[in-house]
Amino acid sequence: CYPDPDCFRLKRALSSKLNVDRDSLIISNGSDEIIVLTLRAFVNSADEVIVSFPTFLIFEIQSIAQGANVISVPLMGFRYDLNAILSKISDKTKVIFIANPDNPTGTYVNKYELDNFIRAVPRGIIVYLDEAYFEFVEEGDFPDSLGYIRENPNIIVTRTFSKIYGLAGLRVGYGISNPEIISYLNKVREPFNVNSLAQAAAIAALKDKRHLENTKQLIKEQKQFLYREFEILKLRYIASATNFILVDTGFDSVCVFKELLKKGVIVRDMKPYKLDTFIRVTIGKEQENKKFIRTFREVLDRLK
Repeated sequence: CYPDPDCFRLKRALSSKLNVDRDSLIISNGSDEIIVLTLRAFVNSADEVIVSFPTFLIFEIQSIAQGANVISVPLMGFRYDLNAILSKISDKTKVIFIANPDNPTGTYVNKYELDNFIRAVPRGIIVYLDEAYFEFVEEGDFPDSLGYIRENPNIIVTRTFSKIYGLAGLRVGYGISNPEIISYLNKVREPFNVNSLAQAAAIAALKDKRHLENTKQLIKEQKQFLYREFEILKLRYIASATNFILVDTGFDSVCVFKELLKKGVIVRDMKPYKLDTFIRVTIGKEQENKKFIRTFREVLDRLK
């Protein structure tokens, strides 16, 4: 039979976990789908959308596809420049996209910064908070985004089962906002957008607290291992609140990527983000990280 178009059981599980009403939730085919739905519901070709750079590229790609005028604000020191974003707001601005924590830098906007920012943004502009990596965050000053939703009508928060829950291949994510915004998103959503297996797997994942805690502990420990190794190699890296680290290799990132790939190690080169010497390294298990460092040393020695 067809999947439940309303994802009732998954919404019920999320409602209980997050302490939000079911009509404040939308379930999506990966959280990326909600980016598309937001633009489809609220943005016309004459409107402006504010993004930062470098950040998650889908914000800009989908905004252009919708015909919006994209206003790009550079990061400052690999972090969101919220004051610069505020200065770019005009009467044509409809959506501001913020990935928190950011991809690919791994940095985050703290509670104090985001509190002040949201207070300053006119309520007719949607602030879209992409929290795909929020489960990995250990920092105590990370903001409670759900609290903003209770106090502001213009906030959309999205999260995913693709990262810490490991369900990327099944494509399932969710958004939280006020019921009116959710109703508009549902009006432009395709029916049966989340398959039955993805819905069942997401419900099971929410119950698996041991996996969540074990993964968070692994990432925390192995992140410190990689930090130490990068320091020994005298390489600049960006402290990360996520399960990946941005590191400056000092060489062309595509070349480094290809050399590592030849030896069975996959990283992301950051050329698309105009970070020409940086790679993004996902934190793995201990043996995987040791293999990466060993292979990375060999590649760097060869390129010198």
